Amino acid sequence: MIRTLIISLILLLLAVLPVEAQCAMCRAVLESEEGNEAAKGINNGIIYLMIFPYLLVGGIGYAIYKMRKRAL
Repeated sequence: MIRTLIISLILLLLAVLPVEAQCAMCRAVLESEEGNEAAKGINNGIIYLMIFPYLLVGGIGYAIYKMRKRAL
């Protein structure tokens, strides 16, 4: 059961669709500029910053899993 859950979560994390979004103010400023390079840079920066909370939560979850497995 746990193994299936972990495999499902890993597959879910790997099957990420490319999504680009930003706050309303950033979007308004970026849409008014010519070219999409600045918008792509902002979107990539947002995605880069979002990775670390997920890695942290995943690492803590993995550590808890290992401790509970070791206790059995």
